[in-house]
Amino acid sequence: MEEIEKMLLEKIAELHALPDGAYNIRKDGAGDGRKSTENIRIENRKDGKSGIDIFVSSRTQGESVHIPVVITKDGYRETVYNDFYVEDGADVLIIAGCGIHNCGLGNNEHSGVHTFHIGKGARVRYVERHYGEKAGAEEKSTNVMNPSTVLYLDENSRLEMETTQIKGIDSTIRSTKGELKAGAELIVREKIYTHRDQFAETDFSVDLNGDGSSADVVSRSVASENSRQKFVSNINGNASCKGHTECDAIIMDGAQVTAVPSLAANHVEAELIHEAAIGKIAGEQLVKLMTLGLSEKEAEEQIVKGFLS
Repeated sequence: MEEIEKMLLEKIAELHALPDGAYNIRKDGAGDGRKSTENIRIENRKDGKSGIDIFVSSRTQGESVHIPVVITKDGYRETVYNDFYVEDGADVLIIAGCGIHNCGLGNNEHSGVHTFHIGKGARVRYVERHYGEKAGAEEKSTNVMNPSTVLYLDENSRLEMETTQIKGIDSTIRSTKGELKAGAELIVREKIYTHRDQFAETDFSVDLNGDGSSADVVSRSVASENSRQKFVSNINGNASCKGHTECDAIIMDGAQVTAVPSLAANHVEAELIHEAAIGKIAGEQLVKLMTLGLSEKEAEEQIVKGFLS
């Protein structure tokens, strides 16, 4: 692998070498390495769309699959469709993400559509990281990522999603739609940092259709300089269920943050809660760190790092 590719893979997937388990590495629209295992099979799509199908057998217990994407071409755009089929009772870790190295003046864009079909009693942890950097004229080029996730959780299944936008993404619209059957559980933890004139929008919509289903959606974000963020969440309680959505944001400089939480209780036993908090860094936090010898900028960086950790 080239040095740029190695760096991007380390940023988005913490890979220093090829993983031991199943993996599919995509670079500039083409395959750059693939491995299936006895229990996890990766295949090209058969419908003509760009992307892969990942089949996780019920025998899978504590295994992992990596599916990172790296873009190093200037002015490259793509839309990729990945479908996951997780059989009943499986237990798997899925590590995805996209890294862009923009080396010129063009606009690079990656749109990924991930659809999860999670079987009864299955356990899935999904980690997705996005990272971008520029080696050309930063004010002229843009890095765009638009991830879409569609979730179908069967009875008594569990999905933990951890999504992180690390840095360097000028524009992103992040969409997650989910449908949960009885006893299914969805846990989402989102972390976003924007600066300069960047824009990030998050749109969660979850239908709790089965008795005992639950969703816990928490977004933590920092908006600095002249960046803009928008957080929209919709939890629809259509059964005896529990739902919680929370947006917690730090705003700095001339940034803007909008939070639009929405709940719909369509069943008398639906228990739904939403929380939204937007504010600046507390002055006493800065003073405390500055008394330890940090500058104001260094103190802010430490507070932001801790907030998003």
